[in-house]
Amino acid sequence: MEEVLEVLSRPADERAPVVALDERPVQLLDAARPGRLMAPARCARCDYEYLRCGTANVFCIIEPKAGRHQTHATVNRKGPQFAAALQRIADAHPAAKTIHLLMDNLNTHCEKPLAGAFGPAQGHTLWRRFTAHYTPNHGSWLNPAQPEASLWSREYLARDRVSTFAELSRRTRAWNARANRSRRGIDWRFSTAGARRVFHYS
Repeated sequence: MEEVLEVLSRPADERAPVVALDERPVQLLDAARPGRLMAPARCARCDYEYLRCGTANVFCIIEPKAGRHQTHATVNRKGPQFAAALQRIADAHPAAKTIHLLMDNLNTHCEKPLAGAFGPAQGHTLWRRFTAHYTPNHGSWLNPAQPEASLWSREYLARDRVSTFAELSRRTRAWNARANRSRRGIDWRFSTAGARRVFHYS
């Protein structure tokens, strides 16, 4: 835990950026019957019944201090998609000596998916660009990508139903662009001293 908190306390640095990553599963849903459009003195209405249209995934990616977002939708959260997400992060930081990557302990969060997607040599080269920092078991709340996922869910989904991956992807790109325009970061205040005080250890 203290390793994660120490990384989060570092100032923004283009040569050693801190990037947090988390996945958010999404259920694609459609209305079972047409709703009613909004009209004068009448709210829009939709029926509670819905149709399941499959599932998808959203990689929630943020640099907490810099306020840069790379949140995007994928068809699932398997190894090839994780490898592509790391390639996207690496491409966004060409000048970085190392990229500090905060994530949880999902079984795909390692070098193996990169080797499978890009080949052993290229996958190893890409993985070496990162310094992985894993949140402890039952401590995934220490990952700033979780508030990112919550914001995306509230601001993008709210109570809307999205039935296709294409629509999920389009709307997630639009949300990400707005977040980047505003440079909305995360003011992370939980520190090592705070952890020792809350959990009663020294």
